[in-house]
Amino acid sequence: MQAKKRYLILLSAGVCLSLLFYFGGLQVRATRRNPNRREDHSRNGLHSGPDQTWPHFSDHLQPFMPWDQLENEDYNVHISPKQKRDANASIYKGKRCRMESCFDFSICKKNGFKVYTYPQQKGEKISESYQNILSAIETSRFYTSDPSQACLFVLSLDTLDRDQLSPQYVHSLKTKVQNLHLWNNGRNHLIFNLYSGTWPDYTEDLGFDIGQAMLAKASIGTENFRPHFDVSIPLFSKDHPRTGGDRGYLKFNTIPPFRKYMLVFKGKRYLTGIGSDTRNALYHVHNAEDVVLLTTCKHGKDWQKHKDARCDKDNAEYDKYDYREMLHNATFCLAPRGRRLGSFRFLEALQAACVPVMLSNGWELPFSEVIDWNTAAVIGDERLLLQIPSTVRSIHQDKILALRQQTQFLWEAYFSSVEKIVLTTLEIIQDRIFKHISRNSLLWNSHPGALFALPQYSAYLGDFPFYYADLGIKPSTKFTAVIHAVTPLVSQSQPILKLLVAVSKSQYCAQIVVLWNCDKPLPAKHRWPPTSVPVIVIEGENKIMGSRFQPYDTILTDAVLSLDEDTVLSTTEVDFAFTVWQSFPERIVGYPARSHFWDSNKERWGYTSKWTNDYSMVLTGAAIYHRYYHYLYTNYLPASLKNMVDQLANCEDILMNFLVSAVTKLPPIKVTQKKQYKETMMGQSSRASRWADPDHFAQRQTCMNKFANWFGTMPLIHSQMRLDPVLFKDQVSILRKKYRDIERL
Repeated sequence: MQAKKRYLILLSAGVCLSLLFYFGGLQVRATRRNPNRREDHSRNGLHSGPDQTWPHFSDHLQPFMPWDQLENEDYNVHISPKQKRDANASIYKGKRCRMESCFDFSICKKNGFKVYTYPQQKGEKISESYQNILSAIETSRFYTSDPSQACLFVLSLDTLDRDQLSPQYVHSLKTKVQNLHLWNNGRNHLIFNLYSGTWPDYTEDLGFDIGQAMLAKASIGTENFRPHFDVSIPLFSKDHPRTGGDRGYLKFNTIPPFRKYMLVFKGKRYLTGIGSDTRNALYHVHNAEDVVLLTTCKHGKDWQKHKDARCDKDNAEYDKYDYREMLHNATFCLAPRGRRLGSFRFLEALQAACVPVMLSNGWELPFSEVIDWNTAAVIGDERLLLQIPSTVRSIHQDKILALRQQTQFLWEAYFSSVEKIVLTTLEIIQDRIFKHISRNSLLWNSHPGALFALPQYSAYLGDFPFYYADLGIKPSTKFTAVIHAVTPLVSQSQPILKLLVAVSKSQYCAQIVVLWNCDKPLPAKHRWPPTSVPVIVIEGENKIMGSRFQPYDTILTDAVLSLDEDTVLSTTEVDFAFTVWQSFPERIVGYPARSHFWDSNKERWGYTSKWTNDYSMVLTGAAIYHRYYHYLYTNYLPASLKNMVDQLANCEDILMNFLVSAVTKLPPIKVTQKKQYKETMMGQSSRASRWADPDHFAQRQTCMNKFANWFGTMPLIHSQMRLDPVLFKDQVSILRKKYRDIERL
């Protein structure tokens, strides 16, 4: 038996060897018959014969070319016929553009992120919406009127509406764009667009070759969206506010967060064509109770010619409900696609704190590069419409509350005005260019938002006062006092010297900075009283009022105690105010309070210094705030407002209150003070003329309205809260009170 096994093994091995020699010999002979074959393959850079174990590429690498020029090359012949057809359409010519291939970073590194808008040409019509976009750019800190300083270019030609049937359509745009001397095939250009294509296809073709330009486009599909190059913006109406905008409608958090309706929609129904499928099927889900989905056929000139059997019934049901009432009393708002992917319903739902339920397959959601929409919306599928009611009913009430709160944050931070939409677009592009200081997801998706958290200040979140609680960081334990001096030092009994001594005795004081804005020379060092903390005297920049809010490098602590030279405060008052600020590091905390009101007779904002239980400002003559606001004041506010303050030598404290309230959406905090504070200030010689001057008060009235006009709204918020020390004014022994000296003042 063992012998048979050995014979079989030997026989099998012999057969295998014979076959191997046979096929090997054939291959060798075939190679000898065609000795030039290997050379031919080598010339082509390809070789697949079995006698070659590794391909040999003899050709040089192809030279680098921008992605948008690859479609015409010979080595791209393997694309499908559909892709070849698409390559001829202007919307696809730069489809493979990315920042690395179609954007010149070098021109941005020299002068930073500056944006140039082409001068408007005579005779060119511009829609109100596009004019608002240009105005938002030209009033921003990014704007430059010098094209040689620009990093990004924006056309003055109106590109918003590229629907050929629209009266806003600009003809011959292709020729006009190509004739621009700075066009450079669109490189480093940004094109804004709301509507593209027309009946019946509503394609995303703009009707002209955009070259290598970036698109800031509404209703853009994921197929045509170029990630990290284009920017998806929301579809907004011509009535959308240019600046400011109304706040969200969520005034208070109701628990549980359910409203009268669970899910609502009210809008047009398209009988045929693109975008008709979803809206035609909504009646299947409508129950006229907590799910109210209403459509109407009554739109267009000849709607009666095309109406179907359901139109009359739908129209009657449609007229029974008020849209605003539905919007404000619904938990979820359906946002199905229309003819285009985007819809006005999206922004309307955000503002109303009605959680958007998106039904628009393939839509690249607005600012999706930076906004996490899963925290503010429900992303549905048009094919699963019948499952939407059960899906939204299954969402826990805690999640619903979080979704509603996030809709309000996103609305107020990025969508409430044309200006915010434009600035968000520019900030996204700036983050792409300067990646080393770009904002992270937390900055974009949490209060106060990326527009107020400037990454040039710091890349560390702990340096911003808004994120202390999220990061578990405690505020600094020391402050820097900044005393604004405007009068010469002529006597050792002047208030500034007494103030300096009182502040230096505070256990929380790290250093004192005297900002010398006086026309007289700096006093000699021996003129200043001896203190236990360093005293640094610096001259103000150009001796202007706004120099008190410069982000000086000498300020080493997060907390800044801002003081006028004639402020009268005791050490105890300073200690108590700083202790309060440590609990509210994002707000202004201080002593002298003022208020604003609406004067219905004059139809303007008014300013008052009357002593009441209501206030909306805490003056920076005796207040503590975070030093980040110095940086924000200097780098965020426009030059027009800062120049106005410097020319008037007034209103800098009001402007700082406007800024901080706009950022935090919260009022300042007033702490206990003696009522003699106001009269004491009025009695000081250095400031008596200023406070007694009637023009001073009139100027502050004017400032209020100028500031409100730039912000687009009134950011100041009234408060009636005053924080006093524990046992303040209580009839107990003074020895039991920590801040016992405050009551004696």
